Formats: sequence, C-alpha cells, structure tokens
Amino acid sequence: MKDKWLDLSYKYGALVIIALVIVLFSLSNENFLSYDNLADILRSISIVTFVAIGVTFSQIVDGFDLSVGSTVSLTTVVVASMMVFYQLPLVVVLTVPLLIGALVGLLNALLIVKVRIPDLLATLAVMYIIGGVHKTYTKGFSIYNNMQLPDGAKAPGKFTESFLWIGQGKLLGLPVPVILMIVAVVVVHIFLTYTRWGRQLYVTGGNQEAARLSGIRVNRVRTLAYVLSGIFAAIGGLLFAARVGSGQIDAGAPLLMESVAAVFVGYSVLGAGKPNVIGTFFGAVLIGVLLNGLTMLNLPYYAFDIIKGLVLVLALAITFIHLTRKRAA
Repeated sequence: MKDKWLDLSYKYGALVIIALVIVLFSLSNENFLSYDNLADILRSISIVTFVAIGVTFSQIVDGFDLSVGSTVSLTTVVVASMMVFYQLPLVVVLTVPLLIGALVGLLNALLIVKVRIPDLLATLAVMYIIGGVHKTYTKGFSIYNNMQLPDGAKAPGKFTESFLWIGQGKLLGLPVPVILMIVAVVVVHIFLTYTRWGRQLYVTGGNQEAARLSGIRVNRVRTLAYVLSGIFAAIGGLLFAARVGSGQIDAGAPLLMESVAAVFVGYSVLGAGKPNVIGTFFGAVLIGVLLNGLTMLNLPYYAFDIIKGLVLVLALAITFIHLTRKRAA
C-alpha cells in the first residue's frame, strides 16, 4: 500500500499541488482567477519556459547548463543596444541573439565534449565569462530608450513597436509570448518523442557507451543539446527585452533557479521519470502560479527565493526517492 501511494504521489503529485495552489490563491484573492491575472501568469512563465526547455535539452543528455541565465542577460542587452544604439532592422535584431545563443552552446560543447571538463564546471565558467562580457559591454548600465551616452548625447534609437509587440501584444485575444510558448512546447515534444534526433538524445543521456556502440554519434548529439540550450535561452532573452522594453543587465539572474526547478518538477509529472518538455511546462506553471499568488498576498519579494528553493528541494526529493526505489527494485 505504501509503495502504491508513493507511485501515485510521484505520478500526480505535481499536478495535484498545482491544483491545490490555484484553489488556495483563488480563495484568498477573488482577482486571482481573473482573465487578466491568468494571462499575466502565462505571459510571465513564457520566458521561464523557454529557458527551462534549454535546460531540459542539456538534462536529457545527462548534462547540465548553468549558463542559461547569463545567456538571457547577454542577449537582452544585445537586443537593446542594436535598437537603441544602432537602429538596426527587426530581422537583424531577432537573428543575432539566436546566433549568440548558438555560439554559447558551441562553447559549452567544446569545453564539455572536446576538452572533457565536467558539465557543471564548464557551464559555471561560461556563466561567469558571459556575465563579465555583457557587463563590460554595457559598463554595468541597463539600456533603455533615450538614455544618456558617456559623451553626454542621447541614444539615437528606441525599441520599435513591432519588436515590443512580440512581448506585449496579443493575437486572437492571447498574449503573443503565450502563443509562442505553446507552439514551442508542442514542437519540442514532437521533436523529442517522434524524431530520430529526439530518440538519440534520450539514448545518449541514458548510456553513452551503449549509444556509441549502437552507431550514434554521441559527441554530435551532445553538442546539439547544448546548442539548443543556448538558442532557447536566447529566445528567453528576446522575450524579456520585448516585454520590459529595456536591456536589463541582470535579467537572467533569477531565471536560472526557476528554470532548473521547473525541469526537476517536470521529472515527476505523470511519472515520466526523465527530463521532458511537457513536465517542464507544468513545472514552470507551478513556479509562475506560486510567485503570482504570493505577490497578490503581499509577501515581500525578498522571500520569494525561499519558496523557489523549497519547491526545488521538494522536486529533487520526490524525484530521487523514486529513482532510488526504482533501482532497488
């Protein structure tokens, strides 16, 4: 009986907690279930979800990408500078950050796959390098419309309406970031579940030696995972800049822990027992609902990290208890 309850809690615990949290906050504040608030929750988790999808890819190949938060910050200030300083066209503004994200992923892959530095240490080093690069580039200042330049002049450009629409606009009554998030979750789920590359990612993460013996080019697959991680973090940076209308130098700092928590909560959604994009999405929903509800209850913002940490500990505890039992069986 005990094992049955543990299995049920592992499979459905995250979904039950999400439902209970929603009920609790809706009883505490009548505006919690309003359309505007729910849309705001989904809009806010869209950024976390994109970053968490990147972490999911690195987790699938039995790795870990700690550089995603710094990648978000870098791409956010690069986007802002291209519009505010250089007035570049939208297609360039959207393309360059994706290339930067891919390059960060390639750097991670070079250190991990070729140099053979452990993934946590390699991506930690890259996190600090990127953090230093973007703060040096901006001289520690955020970038915004009509900001004053070091020579005393005002910046010539500003965030365009077409770019801001990506983060603030609506399509068919839904916020654009929410639509992009849903499309991304569906596409990545199909990619991981029904394509050869997706299956190779999981096989590689499960047992690299077995994958190599079966003919899978393990190094190429692992490189792909880190490149995709960088690209999705860059998309998160794009959405962040489009949502707030400025380039914040520490935009990605809180997103690392939120995305990691979302990924590990996702392990247990419907008993998946592995990194998966559907679970990651529900993990992001849980984080978003908690932060929004606590804000509506006027809990001090500096206490939010306590809640994030507790969610992460709970997710890790449930996941590893189940995995330990599974191995023992």
